[in-house]
Amino acid sequence: MDLIPKPDQVAAAASNVAHKVLYGGLADLRPMPRTLIDDGPLREVYHYRPQKKTRETGDPILLVTPLAAPAICYDLRRGCSLVEHFVQQGRSTYLVEYGEVSFKNRAIGLEHWVDGVVPEAIKTVSEHAGGRPVHVIGWSLGGIFAALAAADGPQLPIASLTVVGSPFDVGQVPMVAPIRPILKLTDGGIVTQLYRMLGGAPKPLVRQAFRLSSGTKIITKPLAMLQHLDDSEWLAQIEAVDRFTANMHAYPGRSFGQLYHRMLKANQLLSGKVTISDHEIDVANIKVPVLVFGGNTDGIAPIRSVQALVPLLTGAHEVRFEIVPGGHLGMLTGRAARTSTWLVMDEWIEQYSTPDDRASTSRPRKRAAKKTTAKKTAAKKTAAKTAARKKPAPKVAKPATDVAPDRSAIGSNPDRRFASASSRNLARKS
Repeated sequence: MDLIPKPDQVAAAASNVAHKVLYGGLADLRPMPRTLIDDGPLREVYHYRPQKKTRETGDPILLVTPLAAPAICYDLRRGCSLVEHFVQQGRSTYLVEYGEVSFKNRAIGLEHWVDGVVPEAIKTVSEHAGGRPVHVIGWSLGGIFAALAAADGPQLPIASLTVVGSPFDVGQVPMVAPIRPILKLTDGGIVTQLYRMLGGAPKPLVRQAFRLSSGTKIITKPLAMLQHLDDSEWLAQIEAVDRFTANMHAYPGRSFGQLYHRMLKANQLLSGKVTISDHEIDVANIKVPVLVFGGNTDGIAPIRSVQALVPLLTGAHEVRFEIVPGGHLGMLTGRAARTSTWLVMDEWIEQYSTPDDRASTSRPRKRAAKKTTAKKTAAKKTAAKTAARKKPAPKVAKPATDVAPDRSAIGSNPDRRFASASSRNLARKS
């Protein structure tokens, strides 16, 4: 609103206030419909239902949720939902989330997700989609989980990997950089005893840490809301982000300890090598194409902290780095993401998707109706067993990577409507 509001601005502001009072808010927070297709300990894999009269095409997409963050990061609100965007395009969209973490899960380490949850989700999605390779997208710590799982499982049916706002150099994170020298001089005993006693990082602490990462926005938020009182879209986005923050989860004790000692204190990710479950994982072993995003105002994972992953991916078919508008959450599902991040994802997925006429479409057949006589039933079972023994294993379709990558064009596309000059400069420096 202007300093001296115009009549139409006053009317819009009054309408927004009335709507919020009468209906509790302006944001459409309805979740996209989904179906649970697989689950296990702290693992739930969902398939988002396609829209009516829309046929799912192309290779499936798996969204990997960060630890401690709710899965609504990918389905924030209608109009700013990455899930909604993919479903409307007819893409087969899946998500893996972990459920509520409690004190009883304090002994679970990072290997639970890197060696178990994420690889199992990828295999489940590929099988559910008829044996097609999977486009894996991970945001924040979910991107780190996805990258480590891809590096440790070269046999996984992955078409491409997209890493969004994942800090591989925590020394570049403003909240961490000032205290890292202190951590190096101490053994972290107080912190270690604290998270062991609490069984991890409890939900209230996680929520507060996320709020503090916004810096001065906490102080200026009331004034900003007054200035945007006539902007229903802006107010709706604030409501959705507040809901996201309020639904943060806890970190399991052992997982938090590994993150603290290996990634915060030792900054192991900067080398690209992390020891998990008594074996070393090296991101240089990733062979599939990798797309990396950095947000231009991200305070949790600044551009340089995310960019640190790029030179480590020496074995990848192609590596592309993009700088897009937004903070840590905004770059993924903010209003500007609709015309920046999502468009790049669309291009990337299209480039590395298997054409439908080349993909395997061998889905499990429906069980035939029972015969009326026992003789026919027995004969059917015998024939089925014989066919099962003779039937070869289904082939997993390979991603369309027959086009040689242009490494000189990392992050460059002059037709984009958002600034990508910084991304193009990276190609010149490399």
